[in-house]
Amino acid sequence: MKRHAFTAAAFSGALLGAAMFSAPAVAQERFITIGTGGQTGVYYVVGQSVCRMVNRGSDDHNIRCNAPSTGGSVANVNGMKSGELDMGVVQSDVQYRAYHGEGNFEDDGAWEEMRAVFTMHGEPLTVVARADSGIEHFSDFPDKRVNIGNPGSGQRNTMNVVMDAMGWTEDTFALASQLDAAEQAAALADNNVDAMVYVVGHPNGSIQEATTTVDANIIPVTGPEIDELIEEYPYYTRSVIPGGMYRGNEEDVETFGVAATFVTHAGVDEEIVYEAVKAVFDNFDRYKRLHPAFENLNPEEMISQGLTAPLHDGAARYYREQGWIE
Repeated sequence: MKRHAFTAAAFSGALLGAAMFSAPAVAQERFITIGTGGQTGVYYVVGQSVCRMVNRGSDDHNIRCNAPSTGGSVANVNGMKSGELDMGVVQSDVQYRAYHGEGNFEDDGAWEEMRAVFTMHGEPLTVVARADSGIEHFSDFPDKRVNIGNPGSGQRNTMNVVMDAMGWTEDTFALASQLDAAEQAAALADNNVDAMVYVVGHPNGSIQEATTTVDANIIPVTGPEIDELIEEYPYYTRSVIPGGMYRGNEEDVETFGVAATFVTHAGVDEEIVYEAVKAVFDNFDRYKRLHPAFENLNPEEMISQGLTAPLHDGAARYYREQGWIE
């Protein structure tokens, strides 16, 4: 009896083992990391929103997504180059310079592995100055305390370009502060700086904080130097920050800016990029409700404007399926 029992158990175990080996293999879970920006900025919301769409379908495609806060555009490019990031949100001007190896990417040379995915919202250069600072126009910056942005951020990159156009250096200012986006509104309120600059979509939490905690004005960025920048560089456009969006700022303010772009690189698997793009556009109405800056997005502009690098194969595949490109 014992031998019969053992034989039956062994036979059952063999059947179980055979069933295990013959069962379909469970698809391996894959992970993607998206570089964003400061937690008060729209870049952070972009990355979190893309991940939210991707993770809704994880049971189907086995891709999990996370989007940590980072130092911004330049940091995201460098993170993708080093392999720490798979995708990132990058200003259109930074995308251009990284792909062509210009500006602060000159030493590294052109990064031809960069691939475009889609363009997001417009991002005007937004200058906020304390009402008691005496600053009424961007040209009033000399001898003032100005937060020019942290190294590696898109706003610092744009500010460097504008400073060159204006003939300014850091010595032009009484103080050239280098706080990141999350710190500058508090510095303005505490009277540690007279003005802050931010390249960002609107409405924005940091600008809201700055104009709520202290009397502050959004300052025009116009003039012949700015006109020349817009004429020379294809990724710059004139912008208007609507009046009434922030306390004490009822009039429209003229400035210029760039666009936020979503990028990756050629080393990221085509299927992963395809699923990320599909997750956004298959749920586009839901996606647009995740932030007011997304409200006026439309696919036609998102896949054609502000993109310097070639489309990633995964993105192009989805757009062809939709009949948006040939």
